[in-house]
Amino acid sequence: MSSCCAAGREPAALAPQKELVYNALLPYAARLEPESARLLSAIRSGLGRAVVLRELWPGALLWTRRLSAYLRLYGRKFSKEDHILFVKLMYELVTFPRLEISMMQGFARLLINLLKKKELLSRDDLELPWRPLYVLYERVLYSKTEHLGLNWFPNSIENVLKMLVKSCRPYFPESSTHEMLEEWRPLLCPFDVTMQKAISYLELFLPTLLPPECHHIGFKLWFSELIDLWMSVQNLPGWEGNLVNLFARLASDNIGYIDWDPYIPTIFTRILRSLNLPVGSGQVTTSRYLSSAYDISHVVLWVSSMLGGPSKQAQKHLNALFNSIASFFHPSNNGRWLVKLMKLLQCLPASVVRRLHRERYKRPSWLTSVPDSHKLTDQDITDFVECMKQPVLLAMFSKTGSLNAAQALQNLALMRPEMVIPPVLEKTYPAMETLTEPHQLTATLSCMIGVARSLVSGGPFYPEGPTHVLPLLMRALPGVDPNDFSKCMITFQFIATFSTLVPLVDCSSVLQERSDLTEVCSTSIFHYASTPCSILSSPFPVFLQVERELCSASAEFEDFILQFMDKCFALIDSSTVEQTRGEIETEKMTHLESLVELGLSSTFSTILTQCSMAIFQVALRKVFSYATNNIFEMRVAGRMVADLCRAAAKCHPSESLKLFVPHCCHIISQNTANEEVISEEELDKELLWNLQLLSEVTRVDGAELLAYSTQLLQILQVTLQLKSKQGYTLACSLLHHILRSTALIYPTDYCSVPGGFERPFDTYLPIRDWGRPGDLRNLQIQWHVPSTDEIAFVFHLLDLLLQPEVLRLQRHAEGKETMSRDDVLHSLTIVQHCLLGAGSLLPPLDGPEVPGLVSSMVSLEDIEICLGVDYDLSRNNYRETMYHVMRQLLHHILEHSEDDTKSLFLIIKIIGDLLLYKGSQKNEFDSRWKSFSLVKKSMEDRLHGRKRHIRALLIDRVMLQHEMRKLTVEGCQYKTVHQDLLRDLLRLSTSTYSQVRSKAQTMLFTALGTYNFCCRDLVSYALEYLKPGRDDITQQQFKGALYCLLGNNSGVCLANLHDWDCIALTWPALVRSGLSQAMSLEKPSVVRLFDDLADKIHRQYETIGLDFGVPETAVTLADSMMRSGSSTPSLGIPSAQEQEEGLQRQQEKNLELKQKYEKLVNDLLGCLQERDLPWKFEHIAIGFLSLLVRDDHPLPPPAVCFFVQSLNHDALVIRKVAISAVAGILKQLKRPHKKVPVCPYEISGVSEPEEFMAGDRPDNRWLQYDSSHLPRSQQDWESCQFVEKTHWGYYGWPRKLMMYCPSEKTRQCITREEMCETEQIIFDHFSDPFFTDQLIRFLSLEDRKGKDKFNPHRFCLFKGLFRNFGDAFLPLLQPHMDRLVADTHDSPQRCVAEIIAGLIRGCKHWSYDKVEHLWEVLCPLIRKALSNISVETYADWGTCIATACESRDPRKLHWLFEMLMESPVSGEGGSFVDACHLYVLQGGLAQQEWRVSELLHRLLEYLEPKLTQVYKNVRERIGSVLSYIFMINVDLPHTRPTLSPRISDFMCRVLTRLRPLLEADDEIQNHVADENWEEAQDERTQSVKLLKTVLKWLIASAGRLYSSSLSEQVKLLPLLFKVARVENDKSYDELKRDAKSCLTLMSQGLLYREQIPLVLSTLQEIAGSSSWNARYLVLTYLQVSVFCNLFTFLSSEEAVRDVRSLVIGLLEDEQLEVREMAATTLSGFLQCHFLCMDATMQEHFETLCKTCLPKKRKRQLGSVMDTIPPADLVRRHAGVLGLSACILSSPYDVPTWMPQLLMDLSSHLNDTQPIEMTVKKTLTNFRRTHHDNWQEHRQQFTDDQLLVLTDLLVSPCYYA
Repeated sequence: MSSCCAAGREPAALAPQKELVYNALLPYAARLEPESARLLSAIRSGLGRAVVLRELWPGALLWTRRLSAYLRLYGRKFSKEDHILFVKLMYELVTFPRLEISMMQGFARLLINLLKKKELLSRDDLELPWRPLYVLYERVLYSKTEHLGLNWFPNSIENVLKMLVKSCRPYFPESSTHEMLEEWRPLLCPFDVTMQKAISYLELFLPTLLPPECHHIGFKLWFSELIDLWMSVQNLPGWEGNLVNLFARLASDNIGYIDWDPYIPTIFTRILRSLNLPVGSGQVTTSRYLSSAYDISHVVLWVSSMLGGPSKQAQKHLNALFNSIASFFHPSNNGRWLVKLMKLLQCLPASVVRRLHRERYKRPSWLTSVPDSHKLTDQDITDFVECMKQPVLLAMFSKTGSLNAAQALQNLALMRPEMVIPPVLEKTYPAMETLTEPHQLTATLSCMIGVARSLVSGGPFYPEGPTHVLPLLMRALPGVDPNDFSKCMITFQFIATFSTLVPLVDCSSVLQERSDLTEVCSTSIFHYASTPCSILSSPFPVFLQVERELCSASAEFEDFILQFMDKCFALIDSSTVEQTRGEIETEKMTHLESLVELGLSSTFSTILTQCSMAIFQVALRKVFSYATNNIFEMRVAGRMVADLCRAAAKCHPSESLKLFVPHCCHIISQNTANEEVISEEELDKELLWNLQLLSEVTRVDGAELLAYSTQLLQILQVTLQLKSKQGYTLACSLLHHILRSTALIYPTDYCSVPGGFERPFDTYLPIRDWGRPGDLRNLQIQWHVPSTDEIAFVFHLLDLLLQPEVLRLQRHAEGKETMSRDDVLHSLTIVQHCLLGAGSLLPPLDGPEVPGLVSSMVSLEDIEICLGVDYDLSRNNYRETMYHVMRQLLHHILEHSEDDTKSLFLIIKIIGDLLLYKGSQKNEFDSRWKSFSLVKKSMEDRLHGRKRHIRALLIDRVMLQHEMRKLTVEGCQYKTVHQDLLRDLLRLSTSTYSQVRSKAQTMLFTALGTYNFCCRDLVSYALEYLKPGRDDITQQQFKGALYCLLGNNSGVCLANLHDWDCIALTWPALVRSGLSQAMSLEKPSVVRLFDDLADKIHRQYETIGLDFGVPETAVTLADSMMRSGSSTPSLGIPSAQEQEEGLQRQQEKNLELKQKYEKLVNDLLGCLQERDLPWKFEHIAIGFLSLLVRDDHPLPPPAVCFFVQSLNHDALVIRKVAISAVAGILKQLKRPHKKVPVCPYEISGVSEPEEFMAGDRPDNRWLQYDSSHLPRSQQDWESCQFVEKTHWGYYGWPRKLMMYCPSEKTRQCITREEMCETEQIIFDHFSDPFFTDQLIRFLSLEDRKGKDKFNPHRFCLFKGLFRNFGDAFLPLLQPHMDRLVADTHDSPQRCVAEIIAGLIRGCKHWSYDKVEHLWEVLCPLIRKALSNISVETYADWGTCIATACESRDPRKLHWLFEMLMESPVSGEGGSFVDACHLYVLQGGLAQQEWRVSELLHRLLEYLEPKLTQVYKNVRERIGSVLSYIFMINVDLPHTRPTLSPRISDFMCRVLTRLRPLLEADDEIQNHVADENWEEAQDERTQSVKLLKTVLKWLIASAGRLYSSSLSEQVKLLPLLFKVARVENDKSYDELKRDAKSCLTLMSQGLLYREQIPLVLSTLQEIAGSSSWNARYLVLTYLQVSVFCNLFTFLSSEEAVRDVRSLVIGLLEDEQLEVREMAATTLSGFLQCHFLCMDATMQEHFETLCKTCLPKKRKRQLGSVMDTIPPADLVRRHAGVLGLSACILSSPYDVPTWMPQLLMDLSSHLNDTQPIEMTVKKTLTNFRRTHHDNWQEHRQQFTDDQLLVLTDLLVSPCYYA
């Protein structure tokens, strides 16, 4: 943008982007306008100046923090031009490559905040390039050096960067989509890890907010490609979740522009699968391979974005989805899956409400709006609510709690209150009556709280809502139950919620006074907080009726409040200490009691705030008489009663104080009239109780207190002199509250209607304000702002009461007067309470700045924030006085009576308040903010938005804004007064007494975060205690200093400040403290402290920058930002000379930082030279040194030498650190290799194809491994083009394919003379035979027995050695390798595996002759190793070969592959060695993916004859190897057929060999003994062995293949069904078990619509087989398959028909077990609404039931055979089973058809077995599942039917 001068700017440009509305409501709002302008100008000038002068630290960092504070205090109160400049400047700084990581994170968070409200800046206003962000993201998250310890990033960095990209994404240029696809498409190789990376990049970066006219250069470039990819993968890979997230975002941003209908069945099928629900009679949970866990928040976004539109397909499928899973929500069902289901239930309505808000109520902005054709209609909303209602009502009583259901109901009620609230009420009323099921009450009440606003607001569609309020409130009263805590709390919350929404005013007189209700009601009755605009035309007579009802019902409010008070009094009476504690006296309330106290007081306060004056007077008299006629103990009951009185006093102070103050003052005066009382230790309970009562009722509007100032002052003067600690503490509390009430700014009314309810009914009718939201434009907050009289009164109190105490303490500190400890404590208590009460009127401490901490060319002074109070500087500044006296007193106590810890505790508190307190405490603010957020969430109207909160909540938010201003102290200047107090705190933090230390440390840590650069000052003082030479330091001081350095969880850690100056002091000092006399490693607490310190430094350390350069683009932007303001910058725009100086200072600073870095390294090395340094500190020092290895600056040679020597240190810990460090150093020293661009089409000699295709193509054929063209000579090697990365070329080529220069292949290793000093150190050590011997000996030692694994750090060490120094060390290492390979123990084998992997990867750039020589050495070694392989080492060798082959061109490794392919299954070393050979080979080939098709063909050819292996381990390994061989055979869109082996060909050959089994009719037995017979084996035996291996392959493939080759696998199904068994009998062998596992996995497979007929026809064929086992298993297979592909099956009517006929057919099977399973299957299908219970089905079953059986007496009694014709019995049983299935398909409700079916069924109760058994089971199950809600269910039956049912279901009594 052009930086136009202020004079010529348009007024519109000066309009703020988005102010914070709450500031305008503060009492001092008028003063904020100039303040914000001044502050913004200072920020613009300060930040701009810092960047122009290239001062990132401290200048830019400090001013960006101030900009963050400005956003918190004023919102985005700057012009659009400023906004854009801030964004662009931050973007330039964030994406600057050399920026320190922690600074980058700070700038990124600010940038995220600036871009948060995307509607403020359109794409026309702002454009941000995407590539710098990509470079930053790649550099940090895919760092090549982080794993080597050369970079230390904070844990939060990933989330910050993701948020940053999301915030910038809307502003990427139009061309970005094309550029991104060009960049990331070549990474889309489905077998490679880059696939995950590419898809996650696409998900994160692709812009989806382009306007419709740009869609052709936006999502249309990639949508069909990626959705086809998603549709075509069946076994769901990890990256599938990312695609779903991308599609969800695309759908949400472009509603109405994409036709989702063709994909909807697949989308819903996959959503259902991803819920991982247990399915089928075997309760199979979908295998983790087959279902990817989708992120529910994205799923609901996708679903809610597809709703509506002309076709309504999404809603239809959503109905089916909830129908199919409804029963899972029933409270009796529980499992891991429930959490996911509940989240779905909670999030989906919220997502639809968000969409509805966007379509109907959101202010239009530049973002694309939804086309009218696709906006949600009223009918759409009704359908949606209808579909969600049932599951939500079921979930109310879920085992995970009712919170999810309550939130769902809250959102549903916003859309359709009339559909949602009545059923909730139906459950609530009975729950309020029940005594035996309290969980029902808590669940229903929490749901009622959710729908409260919609209920109270009524509205045209639910006008009767408000009439339920009073009945609900009255019935809730018994919930105030002292014996049930959770019920009590939810009842308080319930009553408070409804009271907040409803004015508690008796309007019953209106019915006589006014007759105009009808006329009025047509204009304004209720606030339609819950209805869409389109439905506000509705008949009004209903309203008239409702208004009359409400007016008459409101007469009960008074009764309700009085009954509530009685309940509260009963609760209090049962909560006294005597009642609850018995003999044990404890000072404090328990946690539960304090929660009840909070609930009680806040509910009572809400009720009194909302009630009319008449009702208030009655309540006040009642509470007054209760409080004054009894005397309460003070800890529990007393506090509760005092809280109730305070609540009354707060609501109407004048009425309340009239009663309470005179009464309490009179009794206190009476009780203290006798002077002896003053010195008594135990005071009269009446006196204490009245003091407590008085101290609480004075927490009211200060203006009202002035009337009683004389009485109160008299009481204070007497009671503050009381000797009793309890007495004077209460008096101090009274003083504190009086001061706070008069000195602070706060709102005085929280009523739901501005102006209260005290208006005549002829002008105002309170019932019309039920549920009324507050209006931000007319909030009319009544503020208490201290008046002149009040301020005078405050200072009068301080002069009278505080000054004498301060003078006494001063004289005591000077030694002029002696005070006892109790007196000191007494005085300090008064001082502390005065400071807390009047702190907001006392100006903060001031004085000169602490000089010399940092130098800056930018202003670092404080920013002044107006707090509504003008300090009166003419009065005595008590804060200053206290500062001097407290320091004197502290030093006096520390010198003369350090054990007076109680006084020290108070002094610590006072110091904290002197430093930080301006009228608000941070922890109180935090908890208020938290509770505000919770209340806001529970009562928010998200549908209409626009801050339509209730008035009390809005007032609360304004008050929080005022408090936030008081607490904004970030970046205060550090002055000498602060320095003195902080040093005092530091001294106390090293006190002899642990509690004093602890309290002082807590206060110190809070203060450290407040003042700029104070840590730099204090560190050196803390380190004084650790100096080795000092003998005056005690162990306590030593520990205290360590704790100060350690810091607490949330605050600063002094030992690890992000600053070279500080860590250069602290780290060496920590190490040297090991030499201190106060240090003792014998004390566990000290050892633990050092461990914690070292651990915290390692966890929190982030690489500190050495280069603080600033990009030129940022300088230009900062310059234009300074010129853009309406006023000239306060410090002026920097001159050219200043800019020159800034540049010079920055260069000097960079140089200085490098020197500091090197000095720190040398200091730590110096510490390590100390002779007497204990081992612990040596470890700590080496840990610190390892943190200092970095990728942008070489480690000084002495440190390199130290690390290399430490490789052979005696201590294992140190060796481990050294190995990592040396690997990192070698990475630092890696020399760059030149790359040149090449054209892949020229190499292949093929022209570039016109249309895009992935897979094996002519242009990537040259990458394939071809044994006839391997580089076997120097010339071939040099001419061969090696491509190391496996993914290049599969999906496409990168825009610019870079390859190493041909000259790199012949480059010779460097000589010692060419090496730098560091390289020479490493070279010399590793060339020393003695050093190498020792190193290998250490590396081949065991570390943790049985737990050691291949170590990546050691591998990196060897890889670095051979990469940097060529084969220089090979001759030295070769004998060691020979020796290690020959040793069969696991540690030497592991060591040699690490060396070999490092060698193979390190020889990447060696010349041909060296590589050839290397393989001559390695091949025999690997052969030998593989022949010696053992159980302990086979995994290490697998890792070794896989690691060696990773990212390497297979042609470079042809020696290795040819050797591994020689004869992997030779049988020479036994089955274990064969299995291991295959495992190792598999590891190598898997890394090569699609580029070794020839090797895969050769391997398959080799393995096929060996598939009939006898040994199980070899079979399993072959199965796994086969799954890898066929992994490349994918069926993905735009992919050419693979050159690798294909499953279809293989299956044909296998099926031919399995024919003997396929054609056999008898049962297949596993009669092959596990030993290799040499005798000729018949075909059948061979086939059984082959089948075993094939099963292993199918099981192994389940999670690996992207697409299951269904058409081939189906041909195996008949065989699997033949082999598998229903029961696990004793002879249950491997073959049967595998067949069953295989069937389970195959049944869960994802099917496409065109595959279903094939599967069903196969199943029908098997269902006709002679084996009942097979027929039974067909049903279990079908259950799982249908549920896992529910919507795909439903999309084909023919498939549904076929399944139905198959199941109903099997109901008539001759085998009983099959019939019963068919009934179970049918019941399940009916339950998930796959099949529906229609008339034809019912008729069919009833007909079958009527099949006649011969009468019993006609049968011959003695005949052995039962003469019932089996066919008739089977038919009749089938009919009964069918009816039973229908009944059991509705376990939790009673559909209209069920009563009749039950009657039909009952007539068969006396039939022959097995019919009788079936009927009994069905009735038992019916009773079990319908028992809970029987009262509701019985309504569906007639009286006669109930009679019959009762007969059937109630067991006859034995004694009847």
